[in-house]
Amino acid sequence: MRNFLTTTSAAAVLATSLGGAAFAASHGGYTIGISNTVQGNGWREEMVCAMKAQALVSGKVDSLNIAHRNTDAAGQLEDIRNLIEAGVDAIVLNPSNADGVNSAIEEAIAKDIVVVAVDQAVTAEGAYILSNNQEEYAYLGAKWLFEEMGGSGDVVYMRGAAGAGADNDRHTGFQRALAEHPDVNVAHEVFTGWQQDQGKQQVLDYLATGIPFDGVWTSGIDNVIVDAFIESDVPLVPIVGADNAGFVGQLASVDGFTGAAVTNPGSIGGAGVTLAIQILDGDVPADSTVLVDPSLWANNDPEGMKLIEAAQNPNLDPEWPVSVSIPGWTTYSMDEIIACKGPGE
Repeated sequence: MRNFLTTTSAAAVLATSLGGAAFAASHGGYTIGISNTVQGNGWREEMVCAMKAQALVSGKVDSLNIAHRNTDAAGQLEDIRNLIEAGVDAIVLNPSNADGVNSAIEEAIAKDIVVVAVDQAVTAEGAYILSNNQEEYAYLGAKWLFEEMGGSGDVVYMRGAAGAGADNDRHTGFQRALAEHPDVNVAHEVFTGWQQDQGKQQVLDYLATGIPFDGVWTSGIDNVIVDAFIESDVPLVPIVGADNAGFVGQLASVDGFTGAAVTNPGSIGGAGVTLAIQILDGDVPADSTVLVDPSLWANNDPEGMKLIEAAQNPNLDPEWPVSVSIPGWTTYSMDEIIACKGPGE
């Protein structure tokens, strides 16, 4: 539920910077800005749809101002400054990296705009962070994989986007698991950019070399990796991915495939909207960071298989996580997030 962790406390900053009028504006009618720097990735698309659905069902948001495109820190700085200029009440963003957009975030806070970073952390004083626990995500999956490999062998390490905060945190978790299994060797390391086509081609290219390996850890580009093995007519090795609908379906249906999904809900975007509204309503938490801890569903474990079977949902895009809601943080229905409609749409 709501387990706030102490990092840099933003409560004092907000209490000082937000005037009485802003705190008193607890009747809704808010305009919320959204900033996202990866487009065409199913996880990010679900995140944006969760933001829209939660804003709609809250009844407190009149409109969303959405900057949703493929860009870098420089582009996101521009997008955030455009949102500031547009006069939004809050900004919910998935940052390009932890430090690269701090200057614009600080400008927003100086103008009494509430800032909530989701999925990845920022280091700007006064911002709130609501994120999946990315380090634990990688550690859980890598630990399971290395144990499934018998504690030794060669692994293909498929990362996300170079320099992204979530990728850095996941790398820390992966390295922690690797340190516990010194006989596991990283045979091949690539950055997928969290793009399905790119990740699939990278695996196809490596499979074509004929170099043997014993397992694959993925940063959420997963079902296409299984597809690559099948299309190449190569025996499957254990593969770890996220709880994306396509991959979860493969865990239940592909013969001879041993794998595990680690939960990483894109609905964290909707949770970020909820937190922004709470702060605008004057319900300011004492601390600035909340982490949502993941769980692992392995298809060679009876309890994990029960969760995998229960999560099957043919209505979801294969690239969308099956964990479409976060109890205590999101209140929309399955139909509402799939509809992907925000206020006024």
